[in-house]
Amino acid sequence: MIAAKRGGAVTHAACVALASTRVDVNSAVRKHLGARKASFAPMDTAVAETGMEYGGITPVGLPEGWPLLVDEAVAAAPYVLIGSGKRRSKLILPGALLARLANAEVVAGLAC
Repeated sequence: MIAAKRGGAVTHAACVALASTRVDVNSAVRKHLGARKASFAPMDTAVAETGMEYGGITPVGLPEGWPLLVDEAVAAAPYVLIGSGKRRSKLILPGALLARLANAEVVAGLAC
């Protein structure tokens, strides 16, 4: 979960990338969200805002209006393993399905 700041406003967003890559928060995410500063949100904020358990936060069922940024490699993957909202379980689904979720945007260069 990302907290992007511009002026006094904070926008929360979720990013999905392959486990073998890293999300480019300081450049790709910040620019895509039009923020001056972007960073990973604190754990307590992520849990409170999503209503999910830390370590199991999932892009499925995010709060309404949150952008879901999906790396192009995820969208192209046959299957991905993601959180389920609970730490003790996971979901396996086609990467293309993540790209079709509400508020999802496939972002080239989101992760490297």
